[in-house]
Amino acid sequence: MNQSTHMKGIYYTACSYILWGLLPLYWKLLDHIGALDILAHRMIWSFVFMCGVLLFLRQWKGGMKAFRSLLKNRKALIPLVFSAVLITINWYVYIWAVNHGFILEASLGYYINPLVSILLGIVFLKEKLSRMQAAAVLIAAAGVLISAFQYGSVPYIALILAFSFGLYGLAKKRTSLTSAVGLTLETMLIAPVALIYLLFFSGQGHSQAASMSIGTMALLFMAGVLTAIPLLLFAEGAKKLPLYQVGILQYIAPTITLFLGVFVYHEPFSSAKAFTFSCIWAALILFTLSQFKWKKQSKVILKRKNSYHS
Repeated sequence: MNQSTHMKGIYYTACSYILWGLLPLYWKLLDHIGALDILAHRMIWSFVFMCGVLLFLRQWKGGMKAFRSLLKNRKALIPLVFSAVLITINWYVYIWAVNHGFILEASLGYYINPLVSILLGIVFLKEKLSRMQAAAVLIAAAGVLISAFQYGSVPYIALILAFSFGLYGLAKKRTSLTSAVGLTLETMLIAPVALIYLLFFSGQGHSQAASMSIGTMALLFMAGVLTAIPLLLFAEGAKKLPLYQVGILQYIAPTITLFLGVFVYHEPFSSAKAFTFSCIWAALILFTLSQFKWKKQSKVILKRKNSYHS
């Protein structure tokens, strides 16, 4: 991989995480609207925008071919439905958390996410942990459990976000769809439900929806755009980087969100939160070190193989 490609990978991936980290600023602009209403609009406009993206990327025929293939093979359709439900849960909880003053807990969820992914890999993919990774998972679990028992507060929002996104990633591993096609089909599955909700069950009602300001409607439409762009940037950037670098860059988003919660929206950073975050940060340091160690060992093994064959 040349230097130019590598730098593009860092740029695209970092930009995606910066945009994800800044999303609470956007959802706060819509906090006068219910979280379910925002989610429904997000799903519908994400689907509309992604259809445009597929046309622009000339992947429309491939996307429709993939969907017809999935309809014929119902077993292959299950992971797509599962991922669509999981990302819907994740998006709803995140929007609700931001607009109800739980930005710090949302940040914690995405700090925990890499460790949850490790755990899911062990359970479902039979992956093995290194000692450092095992220690990281145990420290993180201890932080959550001690906080729950000592301070009487289980970080439910953080855990739901971490596990829903971790399971979403697991479901995505079961499909061979590209990022653009996958997101289009996921939102296509949920968009009809979202439309029915807005038409018949929305708290906004027909009259209120009709009287929404142009600014609010524009913000709701842009929610779809801001959903798709970071995912497309991430998909492009991740292809150009080794996995350990993607793992390190992913902490950009929850760190930005944490700073927004503390310094912009002045959420209280209690001793219970401080203790839990400290355990998670310690676990993530171990996890990151294990990634570097794995990379170093891989290089040594590759070097030995090359010298053997030569």
